Amino acid sequence: MRRRSLLIAVPAGLVTLAACGDEDSGSSSTGDSATPEASGTSAPPPPKIVDGPLPAITAGTKFDEKPTVAKGSGEPSKDLAVKTVVAGGGKAIAENDFVSANYLGQIWESAKVFDNSYDRKTPLVIQLAQGSIIDGWRYALAGKKTGSRVQFSVPPTWGYGEQGNEQAGIKGSDTLVFVVDVQDTFNAKSSAKGKEVPQDDAALPKVGTNTDGKAPSIELPKADAPKKLVAEYVLEGDGAEVGAEDSVLVQYKGVVWDGGKEFDSTYGRKQLTSFSLQQVVKGWSQGLTGKKVGSRVLIVIPPDLGYGDSPPEGSGIEKDSTLVFSVDILAKM
Repeated sequence: MRRRSLLIAVPAGLVTLAACGDEDSGSSSTGDSATPEASGTSAPPPPKIVDGPLPAITAGTKFDEKPTVAKGSGEPSKDLAVKTVVAGGGKAIAENDFVSANYLGQIWESAKVFDNSYDRKTPLVIQLAQGSIIDGWRYALAGKKTGSRVQFSVPPTWGYGEQGNEQAGIKGSDTLVFVVDVQDTFNAKSSAKGKEVPQDDAALPKVGTNTDGKAPSIELPKADAPKKLVAEYVLEGDGAEVGAEDSVLVQYKGVVWDGGKEFDSTYGRKQLTSFSLQQVVKGWSQGLTGKKVGSRVLIVIPPDLGYGDSPPEGSGIEKDSTLVFSVDILAKM
């Protein structure tokens, strides 16, 4: 299983679709390495943001190139030092957005690199929310635009606190230096942006193709529900294919085939959801495996691949229901 970033501070979360029926927490575990919990019982006050000092980037100076960063010179700032090295022209990042970014982190005093995503060849996708990631990231990236390279130094107060991070070799007194290449940002108004695919089968539901962040319509046919799993593109993206053990960031809407009652929706909660395909009902894991990031997918799940005779309590789903979903795959995690 892919090693998870040391930056993340999130517990394993399960959506309504989880095989065990737990409630959605909006996040999920994606690897087997230890990760730090959010430090302390209360958040520190927002930092003062200053321009420097920051060590030089001596190689890999272009956006999305793995950088080499010099050792810090002298004492680091006690505040949060932030510099936009490359200014992007994309969407602005807001608090609680999810971001997709490549990054490198090292210790100011020694220049020891303790983590980087470039070698993993997989960007980090994480929510900039309190308790999800160290506070230095939240404050340093807020307001920056996608396509930007941002360098910043994080004192312990807005990093790992006095306890440090033993796994990463970070002491409680260490100031950390990060270089972050922001590739994309996602929020509750995000949609798939793929190419529209004809929906020609009259026996299957028709899903709306709007990309304005609003919930797409799901029109059910006057026909019997299929006995086998259906997983078809509505909008076909051009991103990487989702693997059976991957985690994904999605927008989705679910209705019951008989009657069309909506029982779950990220649009209604105004909150994206991320989860591992190993944590959800078989119809979801099988239906999304092999599909491309950036796509909207129609999934029709027969009872034997859904909840069968044991639907989640309070979900509004009857026993042996066929479920219909529209799923926007925003990112692979």
